[in-house]
Amino acid sequence: MSTICERFHHLFAQQRRFIFPFDEYKIPRNGIYVLFEKGETGHGTDRVVRIGTHTGENQLRSRLKQHFLKENKDRSIFRKNIGRALLHGDGDPFLQQWNLDLTTRKAKNEYVDAIDWDKQKATEHRVSSYIQSHFTFVVIKVVEKARRLELESRLTSTVSLCDDCGPSAAWLGLSSPKQKIRESGLWQVNELYKRACSEADLAEVRRWLSVGD
Repeated sequence: MSTICERFHHLFAQQRRFIFPFDEYKIPRNGIYVLFEKGETGHGTDRVVRIGTHTGENQLRSRLKQHFLKENKDRSIFRKNIGRALLHGDGDPFLQQWNLDLTTRKAKNEYVDAIDWDKQKATEHRVSSYIQSHFTFVVIKVVEKARRLELESRLTSTVSLCDDCGPSAAWLGLSSPKQKIRESGLWQVNELYKRACSEADLAEVRRWLSVGD
């Protein structure tokens, strides 16, 4: 497992790296994104800290903007988890409000008087600042939805099952209230410790990385 994970890390290290601000028109419309975080290393290169994709057609660019730009933690679990770690690390009781899901109008109406909206806005700004200054990513163009989801799961499992690319002692995720994030070293709780990538998957990813938009 560590060998496959190492080979993926070095493959990703050779690819075009996007930083914020990025030109969305240079990003494929469909695919998988692989995130790296400042200060995190593994296998002698930058360590993968999150793997993600999208379910809607032609929505990769939109998904990345939800993470990096749009200040709405209920539309990006990645943003929500970054905020959780920041608040939990500070011992900030606002974490309880941050955890509330305000996606629906009913929920917003129910909690409208319970939320410190100024604190909410400030926390969203803080999350944006952290993400924009600490994360870079590469993308793998994968057009077909079912295969995107399968590869996302296998790549995530490959990294989570690896014993040789854990988080640094200073990694923000160690302040997360989510045990799976702390233990896996990844900013996600789904698709961990499942079926890892095969040699065939590795070869397929290599082929996809050679395909332009």
